[in-house]
Amino acid sequence: MFHLIRWQDIADIIIMSFLAYRLYSWFRHTRAMQVLIGLGILAGVYFVTRNLGLFMTSWILQELGTVLFVLIIVVFQAEIRQALYRFSLLRTFIGRQEGGGELDLAELGRTVFGLARERTGALIVLQRQEALDDYLLHGVKVDGLPSSHLLGSIFRNGTPLHDGAVIIKDGRVSQASCHLPLSMKTELPQNFGTRHRAGIGLSERSDAVVIIVSEERGEVGMALAGEYRKIASPEEFAEVIQGLLYPQRPENVAFTLRQRLLRNLVPKIVTTLIVIAGWLVVTTKEGGIFTVTVPIKFHNLPPRSVLVKSVPESVEVQLKVFTSLIPSPRQLDLVADLNLAGVHDGVNSLAVKDDDLNLPLGVVVTGINPPMVKVTIAGKERKQLRVRPKLTGQLPGRAKLRSVTADPDTVVVEGPGHLLEGLESLPTETVDLAGLRRGGVVERRVVSPSPQIRVLRDEPVRVVVVTSVK
Repeated sequence: MFHLIRWQDIADIIIMSFLAYRLYSWFRHTRAMQVLIGLGILAGVYFVTRNLGLFMTSWILQELGTVLFVLIIVVFQAEIRQALYRFSLLRTFIGRQEGGGELDLAELGRTVFGLARERTGALIVLQRQEALDDYLLHGVKVDGLPSSHLLGSIFRNGTPLHDGAVIIKDGRVSQASCHLPLSMKTELPQNFGTRHRAGIGLSERSDAVVIIVSEERGEVGMALAGEYRKIASPEEFAEVIQGLLYPQRPENVAFTLRQRLLRNLVPKIVTTLIVIAGWLVVTTKEGGIFTVTVPIKFHNLPPRSVLVKSVPESVEVQLKVFTSLIPSPRQLDLVADLNLAGVHDGVNSLAVKDDDLNLPLGVVVTGINPPMVKVTIAGKERKQLRVRPKLTGQLPGRAKLRSVTADPDTVVVEGPGHLLEGLESLPTETVDLAGLRRGGVVERRVVSPSPQIRVLRDEPVRVVVVTSVK
């Protein structure tokens, strides 16, 4: 099987491994990760039950998956929006922030450790590249420099804004008294209160740096990417925050790339193995070559032209399936849709190409027979024809037919010139004389002799029958 692996398959595995690992790294400490694991288990059970022929179980899991997909979008809309933002390449070029404005980190470190010595609890969020608006509740707008006087007055017990987090954005305090989402991690130390869980919870959902000052223990900690670490001194604080908010570009790029590849190696290997297993499940049951009959239809016919005929009206297409996720090609509703934009009057030869078939992913064309279709095109002409009422049956009793007329007595038709040539009149739908003892007026439509001839009058004509009694 390995000699049949294409370069597209290798690229497919690499791309999906990268995306799966990024999703894991973003959501590993959130409720969304737990839900994804549960969905993965359900998907595995579904594939096993389907392959074993357990129809009821696989059908229930399939229907349940549809419902869960909608529920996930509703419940985790904030996480999904944040993930899409992280995937966006435009944020690298538009509105990118290098950790916000310039901060006096030495002064901020002294302020934070001053609060710790005074046993004043504090929660300070340093916004980096990702927006935090979706996670902040009940914040009060503030616009000021993060000085020791401002932060001390905010977090001092008894002040109106001391309960909550301060948001520092672009080097300034933008909000205070903000409520943050709590972490759902169960392995946090028991001495961590609401302040620590809120700081870690926001760091799980964004790239923000959260500074946490413990009121009970008088210690300073930092939450980043769902992980918590203690900071021992203002100097360490300034050094760590400097590296996070204002990173220096590494001189040895090759060494940095190697570090990135080898970092968190075990999760990367596990993610890649899961993707490879999924790829094998999808591709190992590839089908053979199927031959299906595909009808031909046309589009973009010039407005003053009419399609007279096409030979043949269908083609035999050979298809190869590379995945088991789609049904058999014989169950697909395939049509060869040919473009008539460049045709001329007379006989045209059009090639049937792969692009004319709307094929799903994983299905390729290996042959088309015949590869050409001959299409006869004629120019449209208009002609005025006489309306001829078509009669059937006999008048009842002693009634005698005096006259039959149509109103209007002529119609305009449109179609190929060779079909209109020789036509002088068109019949109406049949009028039964058996029910017209005293004559009358009936409405009947004009009947076209060919599908290629169109009667421009949509309304039926009035057939006036005049009778007399002997």
